[in-house]
Amino acid sequence: MLETFRALAEPNRFLIVELLLGGPRPVGDLAHRLHLRQPQVSKHLRVLSEAGLVGVRVDAQRRIYALRPGPLQELEGWLDRYRRLWEDNFQRLDAVLGKLQTDELTSHKKKRARTKR
Repeated sequence: MLETFRALAEPNRFLIVELLLGGPRPVGDLAHRLHLRQPQVSKHLRVLSEAGLVGVRVDAQRRIYALRPGPLQELEGWLDRYRRLWEDNFQRLDAVLGKLQTDELTSHKKKRARTKR
């Protein structure tokens, strides 16, 4: 999973993965969309490929790249543990805020009752 993070940490590689979410693309299309030269994109794709994030197929003279789901599914599983942690924390925070609002409302009502006497 560390290789996945290292590969995605570089902004252009992250953008390549974002573009490939829409489906397989040839290197030339990625280079055009990223405003990079083809050799630069090929280097980024090699890193993504070594991390297992993309696969390639040859179509005549073109190399078509596509996302491979395995590393991204592994990353999702890892993130899910932290998502549950944050959801639990937010639920506790909601409970505390709800109690504070109730206490404030009760306090406000008591003050009004005293001033009416």
